[in-house]
Amino acid sequence: MMEFDQSLSRLAVALGIGLLIGLERGWKTREVVGGRRAAGVRTFALCGTLGGIVAALAQVVGTAVGAGLVLGLGFAVYATIFALLQRDADRAAGSFSATTTIAGLLTFALGAFAVAGDARIAAAVAVATAGILAARGEIHGWIARVTWPELRSALVLLAMTFIVLPVVPDTKIGPDGGVNPREVWLIAIVLAGVSFLGYAAVKWLGARRGVLLAAVAGGLVSSTAVTMTSARRAAAGEAAPVLLAAGVAVATAVSFIRVAAIIAVMQPSLLPLIGPALGAAAAVAVVYAVVTVRWRGGAGIEGVTKAPGEGGPVPSEVAFRNPFSFWPVVGFAIFLAIVIVLGRIIGETFGAGGALLGAAGLGLADVDSVTISLVRLVPAPLGPVSASVAILVAVASNMVSKLALAAGLGRGRFAAEVAAMTVACWLAGLTGLAAALGIGQLPH
Repeated sequence: MMEFDQSLSRLAVALGIGLLIGLERGWKTREVVGGRRAAGVRTFALCGTLGGIVAALAQVVGTAVGAGLVLGLGFAVYATIFALLQRDADRAAGSFSATTTIAGLLTFALGAFAVAGDARIAAAVAVATAGILAARGEIHGWIARVTWPELRSALVLLAMTFIVLPVVPDTKIGPDGGVNPREVWLIAIVLAGVSFLGYAAVKWLGARRGVLLAAVAGGLVSSTAVTMTSARRAAAGEAAPVLLAAGVAVATAVSFIRVAAIIAVMQPSLLPLIGPALGAAAAVAVVYAVVTVRWRGGAGIEGVTKAPGEGGPVPSEVAFRNPFSFWPVVGFAIFLAIVIVLGRIIGETFGAGGALLGAAGLGLADVDSVTISLVRLVPAPLGPVSASVAILVAVASNMVSKLALAAGLGRGRFAAEVAAMTVACWLAGLTGLAAALGIGQLPH
């Protein structure tokens, strides 16, 4: 048996749950004449309290079977009466909806759970329920704007994450430790997620803001994924190549900052050596993106065409394809896995002395893993300078892979823009590294 104060507070929560949901339902039917609706604020408040009282009565019964019978029978009687009354009210109003009926049943159940279970969870669910009920117009409007390819892509992405990922083996396979299938599948999920994020951002925020915001978010996870997605969109003519290249520049700058953050956390002593190079390269990438968006693209940034039969230019709608294609994403993830295996074989063959070669090989696929593995080798067997140079080689190597994607998938103007940005970042990074090392100092 619960104490008096605890029982009273739980019943108060049950009453509050009914009032909260009742306020939303009452506001929706505020223009209906009194006596012509089945349930309003007062009724819902009583429904929540009734659920709490029935749960309290069930706890008084000495046996679990008896408590279950009391609670089950009470809910069944309540559900029958409420559903019949709401059916008659809907018929009188000429409407057809189960929302209020379900809300009434949920109010009783949450009131009972507030007394017999966790009152905090019951209150949280009640708030969420009221929010969903209040957002009816927004939810229906959003559903009306969603296309089937968008919904299908979202479902595929959810299935990749919550159905397939848990059953993918979390063990390394292949030569020399090979690769972890779960990590490879995570790469596929990242690629699909970045592609979907970019699609949604451009659709809802517009080409200019959507591409850049998606690039920032994607760069936090995988700048390579951003490059791949942008290259495919450039080849399909879904956005201006210079704008997509600016997005790649933003994602690249974020990736530089991400590497610096990893070093700051795991081996801050390397920051004075690596920081200037990464900082200079990131600054160049950001400047490139800003200049491209603000001054170089002009009207072409948003995409401009002539209207049929008219001479003046008008903004054109971007012809979007599927938010992402499943098999190309999986294929690219497998390609990255192969590159990781090759890089690991090179590293194992040449040992610690081949750190630069190993970093260049692994950096083609993943900079973060190279960074983490190298900082763990400091101060032995690698010195700070050797480890710093190896990390920067991995960063430069990763930019080579992005440049290859731009040239192979995007081609044309997009590839040229990414190449110019890449070379500028390399030069800035070399300048920063030279300043940090001192002219004439050799790595050791």
